[in-house]
Amino acid sequence: MLSIIIINFRSAALIVDCIHSILTETSTINYEIIVVDNSDSDDDRQYVLSHIPSVKWLNMGYNAGFARANNVGIKMAQGDILLLLNPDTLIQNNAIENCYKAFIRSDYVACGVQLLNEDGSPQISGNFAMRGGLNYLLPLPYIGAFLKWLGQVAKVKKPNVPDASTIVEVDWINGAFLMSKKKAVESAGLLDEDFFLYAEEAEWCSRLRKEGNLCIYGDYKVIHLQGETANDAFNSEGKGYYNLYDRKGLQIMLSNFVRIRKEFGIFWFLFDLSIYTFTIPILGIGTCIDAIFRSKRRNKNRFSKITGFTKNVFRLWSYLPFIILKKPYFYKVLI
Repeated sequence: MLSIIIINFRSAALIVDCIHSILTETSTINYEIIVVDNSDSDDDRQYVLSHIPSVKWLNMGYNAGFARANNVGIKMAQGDILLLLNPDTLIQNNAIENCYKAFIRSDYVACGVQLLNEDGSPQISGNFAMRGGLNYLLPLPYIGAFLKWLGQVAKVKKPNVPDASTIVEVDWINGAFLMSKKKAVESAGLLDEDFFLYAEEAEWCSRLRKEGNLCIYGDYKVIHLQGETANDAFNSEGKGYYNLYDRKGLQIMLSNFVRIRKEFGIFWFLFDLSIYTFTIPILGIGTCIDAIFRSKRRNKNRFSKITGFTKNVFRLWSYLPFIILKKPYFYKVLI
C-alpha cells in the first residue's frame, strides 16, 4: 500500500487540484492520502474535505515546516511505501502508480520522477552530492558564474540531472516527489526536525543512501509549479534556489548551511561561510562596474541586492554558535 503525504500551508486550492489529478491518474494500486496542515485557519480543511472527503486530515496547530509535518504524516501512514508530495504538483500519465510498481520491484530505497515546469520543460529532479556542499556556491553572484566556467573547463560532473529520460541513480531527490520504503526510513530515521524548509530532503537522503541506492525514474513525469506556496509565504518571487536577497533567500541560505554542518562537518561549514562573506565586496565591486553600462532602473535593483545579500550573510553569522554546536534548534525564518 502507498501512503501519499501532502503538506498544506494556505494552499487548499492547489491541494484540491493535486488530489484530483491523483484520483484521475491512479486507479490500479491501493493508496491513502494524508494532508498535514500547517495553516492557522480551519478554512483550508473545510475546503479540501468538502471536495474530497476521503482525505485523512491532520492539524499541526502551527507552521511546522516541511520536515516536522511530514514526520507526523509518516508516523500515521499505513502503507509500506511512502510518498512525500508537494501540493503544487499535478500527476499525469499514471505517474504515481507506474513509479510505485517499478519501485516495489526494485532494490532502491528511495526514488523520484522527472519533474516538469508548467510549460513541459524539465526541472531538476535528482542531484549528486558535492564534497563540502560546494554546489551551494554556484548561486553566488559573480563567484558562482566563475565556478561554473571553471567546472566546464575542468569537465567536472554536473551536480544534478537536468533531464532524466531513463533510470538515473542519484545522491538525493527533490522533495516535491520523494518516494521511499518505510523499512529504510525506520532504519535511517525520520527527517531532521531542525530544518524548517529547504535542504531537509538532501540531508535525509544522505542517511537513506546508507540503506541502499536512490534513483530518478525519468520515464515518469509530474508537473511541479515550482515555488508557488513558498513564494506566497515569504512574499517573494522567483523559482529555484538562486534567490539569496530577501527573507526566502535567508531561509535557503540558513537551511543549506545547517545541512553542510550536519553532513560534511565544521571545516566545510566555515569554508563555505567564508566564501559567502567574501562575496559581499565582490558583489559591491561588480555592481559598481555594471552600473556604468546598465540602465538606472536595473542599477537600482542591483544595489538593493547588495543590501539584501549583506543582511542575509550577517544574519547567517548570528546563527554560528547554534550550527557549530549542533544542538537541537528550529531554524525557522518565517514567523
